[in-house]
Amino acid sequence: MLRRLHLDQPASFAFTPDNLAWAQAQITKYPEGRQASAIIPLLWRAQEQEGWLTRKAIETVAEMLGLAYMRALEVASFYFMFQLQPVGTVAHIQVCGTTSCMICGAEDLVAVCKEKIASEPHEVSADGKFSWEEVECLGSCSNAPMAQIGKDYYEDLTAAKMGELIDALGRGEVPLPGPQNGRYAAEPLKGLTTLTEMDSGKHQFNASVQLAHDIGDTVKRIDGTEVPLLAPWQGSGKAAKKPAAKKPAAPKAAAKKAPAKASKPAAKTTKPVAKAAPVAKAASGAVAEAKPRTMSAPRKSGADDLKLISGVGPKLEGVLNEMGFWHFDQISKWGAGEIAWVDSRLKFKGRIERDGWIAQATKLAAEK
Repeated sequence: MLRRLHLDQPASFAFTPDNLAWAQAQITKYPEGRQASAIIPLLWRAQEQEGWLTRKAIETVAEMLGLAYMRALEVASFYFMFQLQPVGTVAHIQVCGTTSCMICGAEDLVAVCKEKIASEPHEVSADGKFSWEEVECLGSCSNAPMAQIGKDYYEDLTAAKMGELIDALGRGEVPLPGPQNGRYAAEPLKGLTTLTEMDSGKHQFNASVQLAHDIGDTVKRIDGTEVPLLAPWQGSGKAAKKPAAKKPAAPKAAAKKAPAKASKPAAKTTKPVAKAAPVAKAASGAVAEAKPRTMSAPRKSGADDLKLISGVGPKLEGVLNEMGFWHFDQISKWGAGEIAWVDSRLKFKGRIERDGWIAQATKLAAEK
């Protein structure tokens, strides 16, 4: 099937702040030079935000990962889970049309979608609320026929039930997903014949449906505010961000007290300030850029191996050399303004503070 970008495209795309934080966290899963591995989750998040993948969204993700636009478009056009055209604002309905569902009445479900939504797949309904398509096997064969709406499966459907679901969604309701014929899960229609001692009454619904019930809105697209989904390996979402705003206070206080205790060398009194500045920038976002001192070539003694700084790989070392940075002591002298200047010219912002380049460079310069 030929998949092309929709002819009518918006002029711009930008992740919401929450979704941007989520996307940047995903990139940190992968080592330097392998950020392209985050292409699918970032494209998916862009689609969750907008409902479909626009050209600008694909290009934005490509830029974040340092990819050519064509490489990102190849991924978006290959996987059918990515919608390359507008979808309904309330729900995009995916009706399974593969063998089990087909012989159990999938064609009747498609007929309902044609009647109530649009005559052709991927067309948006007149009120803009719905769109539909027929898809390959969704893996719920024992509960055929079925359809995926939003995050969940609606199983054991009939044409009448499908019509009721669409009408309910149109009224702003969120019908409970799962089997629609009274089954608890995927047990035989006539009841259990084995494992009859199992007590399904421990929960009102099976695990999948119970979770959907607890969420309370299964058709709502993910918007980035789901704290546990942000970056478990960095802490859980926004809760992990709150301590960051408090960090500047401790280093600044230490810097003021240092002279009172003893006549410390200037290098030691400025070191905490240098570490505090990047955090202050992250919290306020208001630090003005200041171009650092650069060099057209390394010193006669030869360039330092910047790859010794954690987070700097061969490719990034080349970028820093092109910018005029060849030595550890150059990087160690960056203040908040210089960090902001360099950070704005890197494809993945925030790595300087995240990996502690200043502290690393200062130590490496001292060990030379």
